[in-house]
Amino acid sequence: MQAKALWYVAPGRVELREEAVAEPAAGEVRVRALFGAISRALSASSATAGCRRANSSACGRRLWGRVSVSGEIWLCDGRTGRGRAGRAANLIVFALHPHQSLFTIPADKVIPVPAGVPPQRAVLAANMETALNALWDGAPGPADRIAVVGGGVVGLLAARLAARLPGAEVTVVDIAPARAEFARALGAGFATPDAAPGDCDLVFHASATAAGLATALWLAGRRRALSS
Repeated sequence: MQAKALWYVAPGRVELREEAVAEPAAGEVRVRALFGAISRALSASSATAGCRRANSSACGRRLWGRVSVSGEIWLCDGRTGRGRAGRAANLIVFALHPHQSLFTIPADKVIPVPAGVPPQRAVLAANMETALNALWDGAPGPADRIAVVGGGVVGLLAARLAARLPGAEVTVVDIAPARAEFARALGAGFATPDAAPGDCDLVFHASATAAGLATALWLAGRRRALSS
C-alpha cells in the first residue's frame, strides 16, 4: 500500500512523494491521517537547513488519524476502564508521526481521542501538554497577576489555562496587535511590550525570541517568578 509523504528536498522546497506502507503486524495499527499540525520553529529550520526527510525522527510532527486496519492489540475500554484485546477499526487516535497520509505504527504509540473532541482541535494536544507543564512549573495561584510573553500557540494555551484560575488577571504580551482578538477570546487581556503590566506575580516566556525573553525578564524584575 502506498502513502503520500512530505520531503524537504532543498532549502525552501518540499515535495510529496510516494512511500510504501507496511502491513500492520501483531501489536501494530495502520492509521490514515485526518489532520496534522506543525512545529513552526522546527519546520522553519527544516526548510532552511535542509533536513532531508519530513519522515525522519528529527522532523517528526503531530497527526490525528483514523485506525483503518490493525493487528491484535490491547485497547482501553473507556466505558469500563478495563483492557480488552481485539481488532480496532474506525477509532480516532492521536500519534506523533511525520507528515504522511497513511502509516503503520505500534499500537502503544497512539492515543484514542475522547468522544466529543474535534480532531482538528485535538492536534493541539502536544502544545497543550507544554503549556500545562509550564503552569505546573510556575505554580500560579488564585488572584495572581500573570503575564504571558508570546502570543503563539503555546503562549495562548498557557494564557487560557491561567485565566481559569479564580480571580487571576492574565495578559498576553506580543508585538502583533492582531493577536489581541485570540487572547481575549481565551479569557485573557492583551498588551504590546511597551504597554505591558509591570506588577505581575508571575511571567511566562513563550516567544522563542531574544527580544521576548528580554521583555519577560524586564517584567519579572528581581522579585517576580519567571517561567520560560
